[in-house]
Amino acid sequence: MIRKCMPTLAITALSLAMFDVHASRAASPTLEKIRELGKITFGYREASVPFAYLGADQKPTGLSIDLCAAVADKIRAALRKPELATDYVAVDASNRIPLLQNGTIDIECGSTTNTAERQKQVSFSIATYVASPRWLVAASSPVTELKQLEGQTIVVTQGSLNLGGAQKIIAEQQLKVTMAQAKDHAESILMLRTGRAAAWFEDDILVAGMVANSPDPKAFRMLAATYAPTYYGLVTRREDPEFKALVDAAIREKMASGEFDRLYTKWFEQPIPPKGQNLLLPMSEAMKARVAAPSDALTP
Repeated sequence: MIRKCMPTLAITALSLAMFDVHASRAASPTLEKIRELGKITFGYREASVPFAYLGADQKPTGLSIDLCAAVADKIRAALRKPELATDYVAVDASNRIPLLQNGTIDIECGSTTNTAERQKQVSFSIATYVASPRWLVAASSPVTELKQLEGQTIVVTQGSLNLGGAQKIIAEQQLKVTMAQAKDHAESILMLRTGRAAAWFEDDILVAGMVANSPDPKAFRMLAATYAPTYYGLVTRREDPEFKALVDAAIREKMASGEFDRLYTKWFEQPIPPKGQNLLLPMSEAMKARVAAPSDALTP
């Protein structure tokens, strides 16, 4: 794929000037905190495959961890401190934003969805993954389109951002279905596997991860229909736009060089640790568009 390198070179030059060791004292409170403590602290998810999770050695691994390693290199160069250490703090859905806001972590390296509501509290990097909600059904199911779910039960995980999307789709298509809410993704796929639900609605990557880790991955299939995309990103403090620009610059360089494509293949199209499962999820056209033109926008 041909990359437009001139804007990236300009951004890189700008970032090096912006994050000069002396200028950073006034420009970025996060960089100043890192300088003073002598370490970079990353927040990571323990089971967000393949973005951030614990590998067989119980150390954080995944696509977001690889991207954060590139950010760490950018920070070391900006501060001219190659000896800066990295520290990792486990976070979950409930505490990831508070721990970022109170300074416990400097950046969240996970699979957090960029939303307008969350932007009131934190900042998001340019998109690192474009998710698309999909319907999962049993491989043996005759269902190929939504209207065939009429009169059946569909499941959505409790607390999922896709709950509202499923309700909207059902209303628009005037489907008469029963909607069940499972306590977590494991229960959602269990309901599907045991026949208590005819379909499950969730982000493609989360569905793919659950299928890959199920006892019989071939027992499921996704319907062809896709919906409005959502965008994942690395998360930084809202009041530090200079630090966000540094994070963005590190990711842009990976995308411009082709390294991001290689990382995507590594985590989404090849066997990954610790079980050697393959998510079999090629890069979508929407993700390709964001690699070609990186952005943190909430719309395509």
